Amino acid sequence: MPEPCVRQILPNVKDFIKFWKEMGPFRYALTSNEFPPMLLEPEEWIFGNDIHLLLKELMQFDQKKMTFVQSPFNPKNKKILRPEGMSPWKITHFPEQWNRVVCDLFVPEGHLTCLVMGTVTLEKSDGSMDRLNELPGKQTIEKAFFNLLEKHLEKMGYLLLTPLGNSKYASTKDYLLEWETDEREAGLL
Repeated sequence: MPEPCVRQILPNVKDFIKFWKEMGPFRYALTSNEFPPMLLEPEEWIFGNDIHLLLKELMQFDQKKMTFVQSPFNPKNKKILRPEGMSPWKITHFPEQWNRVVCDLFVPEGHLTCLVMGTVTLEKSDGSMDRLNELPGKQTIEKAFFNLLEKHLEKMGYLLLTPLGNSKYASTKDYLLEWETDEREAGLL
């Protein structure tokens, strides 16, 4: 069973460093780059070693019983016109706060765009990859969505610290130096 993610409110750089030493290190660290934060409390961080679990924790995926389902825009449903750019998938119980977020991956109410479908590939038995010509399954769509979401977090107002190079853990040094400088200039240290 994968390690659970940890949510922690860390208002100061010294709190972050103490937490990192006691509980970490972690492969990923995520917080908000904007105020007020979306899906996070002020000064809240999410830490984890699996990026998909971390993103699910951000969305509160399990708590809100989210799931990937075929949307009404499914090509098999001939009674509904599918708007251009919409995929036949959506996420149920989608975070309401993200209904106002501009993102290439989804539109309000969790309808996924064709960008998600466009990245779906099928691994063949020889290990090579092939574009998928039929409607992919739920797990394939979920994996594609979270892979793309990781790349779009900054545009959505989040900060994601990830490992650099061959490191196993999130690269925090530069961020912490900048944070410490900001606190020093503000007279907090």
